[in-house]
This record gives sequence, structure tokens and C-alpha cells, in this order.
Amino acid sequence: MTTITFTDEQEEFRTIVRQFLESRSPESAVRQLMETELGYDPTVWSQMAAQLALQGLVVPEAYGGQGFGQIELTIALEEMGRVLLCAPFFATVVLAANALLLSADAEANAKYLPGLAGGETIATVAFAEPNGRWDTSGIETTAAKTDGSWRLTGTKSYVLDGCAAQLIIVAARTESGISLFAVDGDASGLTRTSLATMDQTRKLAKIDLDQVPATLVGVDGAGADVLNRVLDLAAVGLAAEQVGGMQRVLEMAVQYAKDRVQFGRPIGSFQAIKHKCADMLLEVESAKSAAYHAAACAADSSDELPSAASLAKAYCSEAYSHTTAENIHIHGGIGFTWEHSAHLYFKRAKSSELMFGDPGYHREQLAQRIGI
Repeated sequence: MTTITFTDEQEEFRTIVRQFLESRSPESAVRQLMETELGYDPTVWSQMAAQLALQGLVVPEAYGGQGFGQIELTIALEEMGRVLLCAPFFATVVLAANALLLSADAEANAKYLPGLAGGETIATVAFAEPNGRWDTSGIETTAAKTDGSWRLTGTKSYVLDGCAAQLIIVAARTESGISLFAVDGDASGLTRTSLATMDQTRKLAKIDLDQVPATLVGVDGAGADVLNRVLDLAAVGLAAEQVGGMQRVLEMAVQYAKDRVQFGRPIGSFQAIKHKCADMLLEVESAKSAAYHAAACAADSSDELPSAASLAKAYCSEAYSHTTAENIHIHGGIGFTWEHSAHLYFKRAKSSELMFGDPGYHREQLAQRIGI
């Protein structure tokens, strides 16, 4: 199995990102932002771009980015998952930036990527629809060309940061097949509706398109291949986020097991608690192996990426949900309260488990991809 050996420079990058996020995204800020409609702090978003250049990590230098790769992005996402960062980073960088880059549309890249890299533009990709399918077969939105311009009609659901995005990359069907289109967030005929979600730290939207003007990105009919690659990279990125969250809840559980005294001794000395913590550690380390293998495949543009992405997404999703539940159990009564942070991680775990396809979907994908 291919895995990652982080360099000293990458470990230093992790340290810097962690310090920044711990100071800018404490639990108090997360709780405050999750109650807002757009769900992020514009000041922190600007600081992420100006001080750490996080939005431009994977954007080539020619378009104002840093020109780094999947490994650095994995580190950043892991640290963001650790603190439940409330920001449109995943939508803008993992989804939209990758969709633009993979489209190989030089004009679109030159027009949009500098804004994404500089933090001036929030973007997302709208592909899933009310039918609940996470692959291209579920795309029913249509695109028609009239008088030389494209118009989109249909409904997109589960759009990550759809209400905050100024640029929306929409997947739609043309006579040539699935194609990708750039749509302005304030385009005529576009209606955005915020969706109620269990995980309030991650904002989702429904987008209705009624003859919305759009610009073709890439080649007409070539969007399916691009979108499939973007979804593989999204699964890899989400696995990294999940690993970061798992590591944090393991630390919370172990620390509480040391601090909580019952019957005159720390509860961590009881066999049942020891076993729970040991099982959580095993799941965290196994999830890291799966996520890092998938990230290495993405970094190398390996043919293994599709199968590695589905494997990582399936395993990390279930492991994250299980470890967050065990963390609540170890904390006992206090773990079930609104005031404690344990439920925030549990809700993020459950929403991430379903996003881009649940474990059952990805196990089926994995079986197909390796020819079983």
C-alpha cells in the first residue's frame, strides 16, 4: 500500500496551520458561526488567504496560487477537520478549484482561479439533485444553447456552501452529454434556499435554475470524466477531514478517562474504558492508513485513485461515526449535553458519512472498480 512520509517542511506546515486554526476556530467561534446563515467568518477567510495562502494551495503559480499538491492539501484538511472549521474551504478548493483545473479550460482558469486562490471568490460545485444520487447518472438538469448562449434549467440539492458561493460550477446535460458550466451566484433565474441540516457546522443549499445564463467550462459533453475525478478527490479530501476529527475525539476521550475519577480512581483504569480507548486508537490509525494511501494515489495521479478513494471514504466514514459515538459513551451523561463539544463531532461525522455517498455506496463502487 502506498502511503505518505511527511517531510520536515510539511510537518512545519502542519504546525503553523494548527496554531492558526486553534486561535481562529475555537469551539466558541464554531458555535457562533453555525447559527449564522452563511456559516463562516469573512475576516478569518481573508486571513487564511493573506497569511497562509490556504485557498491557493493546489492552484498553479501561473494563476496566483502556491502550486503545491495533494499532500499539503491533506494536511490542511486534516487540521480543519480537527477543529470543525466553519468556512467554505472544501467547496471552494477541493470541489471548484479541482473542477476548473481538471477541465483544462485555460480561459476559465485564467478568469476564475486567481480569485479563488486569493480568497476573493467563494465557489462550489452543484451536481447532486433531489433524487439523492451522488454519481453522474443522477444529473437531470438540462443545458440548452439559444442564440449562442447557454441556459440551465433544473434543481440542485445538497450544494455545499451554495448560499455563500459567488461562483457555482453546475453539472448539466446537453445533447453531447454531461457538461460543466460556470454560473454567477447572482445570475437571473437562480434561486438559493438554505437547507436544514443535522450538522450545522456545514452549510448546504438547494439551488433552483430557471433558464439561468451560464458559460461552458471545458469541452461540451466531457463533464462526466471531470466530475468523476473531482468526486474521487472529494472523497479523498473528506477522508482527511474525518481523520482529523477522529484524532481530536480520541484525545478528548483519553484525557477525560484520565481526569474523571469514580470509586476513588480514574475511569481510564477500568477495563471497559480501556477497551473503548484501545479500539478507538486502532480505528484512528487504520483510518490514517486508508486516507494517506488515497492521498498518495491522488498526488501521484495513480490509476489506483478511484478504488483508493472509495476504500478511504467507506472506512473513514464508519470509523469516524463509531469513534464519535464512543467518545460520548466514555464521557457519560455530560457527553450527551448541548454544552459539551462531543455532539458537534458526532453530527459532523454523520453528515460526512452520507456526503458524496455512504459507506455502502462506496463499497459497491470499490467492488466494481477492482473488478469483483
